[in-house]
Amino acid sequence: MLAATVRRATITIPDDLAKAVERYVRSQEAQPPLTAVVQSALRQYLSERGYLETERPLRITPSRRGSGRSEVSRMHDRYLARR
Repeated sequence: MLAATVRRATITIPDDLAKAVERYVRSQEAQPPLTAVVQSALRQYLSERGYLETERPLRITPSRRGSGRSEVSRMHDRYLARR
């Protein structure tokens, strides 16, 4: 993964939102820093609206015919090393 450029921002949030964030942070077993909470919320907000690309899961389409070998799942390293 490439190193990301980071921008610093100062934000002002209303008391009700600040209290909700504080309650959330306190409720977590491992309390995240405020920066992580805000970044996560902003990332989710922008992703849901289509402004931020999210990582797509790897999708593998199985072969219709297969390899004809029954041990490939157990001996995959040997097969891959042959390439």
